[in-house]
Amino acid sequence: MNYLAEGLRLPTNGLDYTILAIYFVVVLGIGFAARASVKTSLDFFLSGRSLPAWVTGLAFVAANLGATEILGMAATGAQYGVAVVHWYWIGAIPAMVFLGLVMMPFYYRSKVRSVPEFLLQRFDRSAHLLSSILFAFAAILIAGVNLYALSIVVEALLGWDRWVAIVVAGVFVLLYITIGGLSSAIYNEVLQFFVILAALIPLTILGLKRVGGWDGLSGSLEDQHGADFMSAWGGTGIGDANPLGANWLTIILGLGFVLSFGYWTTNFAEVQRALSAKNLSAAKRTPLIAAFPKIFIVFAVMIPGLVAAVVVPNIGSKESGLTYNDAIPLLMRELLPNGVLGIAVTGLLAAFMAGMAANVSSFNTVFTTDIWQRYVKKDRSDAYYLRFGRVITAVGVLASIGTAFIAASFSNIMTYLQTLFSFFNVPMFVVFIIGMFWKRASMKSGVWGLVAGTSAAMVNYFVLYEQGIIGIPSDQGANFVSAIVGFVAGAVVMVVVTLFTEPKPEAELAGLVYGTESPDADEAPEEGDSAWYRRPALLGWGAIVLAALCYLPYSL
Repeated sequence: MNYLAEGLRLPTNGLDYTILAIYFVVVLGIGFAARASVKTSLDFFLSGRSLPAWVTGLAFVAANLGATEILGMAATGAQYGVAVVHWYWIGAIPAMVFLGLVMMPFYYRSKVRSVPEFLLQRFDRSAHLLSSILFAFAAILIAGVNLYALSIVVEALLGWDRWVAIVVAGVFVLLYITIGGLSSAIYNEVLQFFVILAALIPLTILGLKRVGGWDGLSGSLEDQHGADFMSAWGGTGIGDANPLGANWLTIILGLGFVLSFGYWTTNFAEVQRALSAKNLSAAKRTPLIAAFPKIFIVFAVMIPGLVAAVVVPNIGSKESGLTYNDAIPLLMRELLPNGVLGIAVTGLLAAFMAGMAANVSSFNTVFTTDIWQRYVKKDRSDAYYLRFGRVITAVGVLASIGTAFIAASFSNIMTYLQTLFSFFNVPMFVVFIIGMFWKRASMKSGVWGLVAGTSAAMVNYFVLYEQGIIGIPSDQGANFVSAIVGFVAGAVVMVVVTLFTEPKPEAELAGLVYGTESPDADEAPEEGDSAWYRRPALLGWGAIVLAALCYLPYSL
């Protein structure tokens, strides 16, 4: 069957469009409702630090349910097989637990408005400015990925040209963020979380039914790609060949430690949700609450990707005319009846808007508070920064429209995102982790660690890998190696620079380095924190154990 004979246009009808219209009306309604609570810049950028843990927890996981999670992870499943589970149970859960139990107390007690602002307190202005610029640049690139992914669905739904879909989708996201600020984004993300599940679950169930259940799916893919395609660890011995093109060491160190911790602990698009929580206890629980649905979401994105690989055995090749990114729209067209199709389209649009909104809202916060207010226009009124935040939001969306066309050049947007993370998140993580656990790390070591880590990761990818100087089987494998190289280079340079420069006075490190007492460390716990479901440590260890148990069926 020629799946491109009529393109990927979805057979939608009036019922599907009605469901979609209702959703958009609700989203804008939430934006206008949230507007009433935006009185100050703190309200606009951090929701006034007033939200309960269950809201911030669901927003935390929904903010990640964008292009990375839906199109990107389904594409990764179609391309690499069951190995996609590594991005969840190794590449997410441990880092989310570490963020909640170890890093959130530093972030929240220091009362910073952004992740780069923490570097200003721990190191100096140069580290702060460089990290702010790098993060703002990365946020726009990643927002563009979500916008591009959203445009794929709009194109399939309405038959619009890709550029028209990108512009229209960008304008809609701009409206509800500008109107209601972070509160609008977060409450919409809570709604989007449930809409996304309502879209993915029917697609997963009907996909399995189409290919004869799990046994039929496994048998077909093992015949096509070999047994390792359906095994998480199969063929990952050092020197062995496997679909992912990475061995167990690069998976654990590159993905499980460096890329994972670099993303989840320093990516302000995620941390911003926890910083908006009403108190420290709620802030610590935010990523831990998010970890539990994260454990199981992998099935709803991996299985459709695997099904697409059965339905179109040569997906991703020139012969099929389909990229791996087309796996989800393809199954929607092939499997879903009208009505359910409308819910699925709505869920996908919700996912991509959540991902884009998370990055745009973090971009406007960092640009306004860390760059504009700190270095360009100081000591202006709060109303001025609130107005500027809305203006820079529009600038961020326009820039995202431009970067969406960069993402369009990649067959697998997950690969593109992992490349960005190795360049920008990993160097920031090494500076954070050394600064938090080593009091001697000097003020100047922060900026040089960022420069060295970013430069080394880029050199490894663009020079050593792409020029064929070193042999790495796949782009994903190259991303893992680049992340390790960037981390090691940043750490070594920080140590060397520290040996020749002055440390920060110890009196200024209170609450910024592990083992030092925060000025408000004796704050009273939230009432009711003795309940088991309010204990961060219990929640964190429970998430890790549950994720480890999920590996058992795929470890053989």
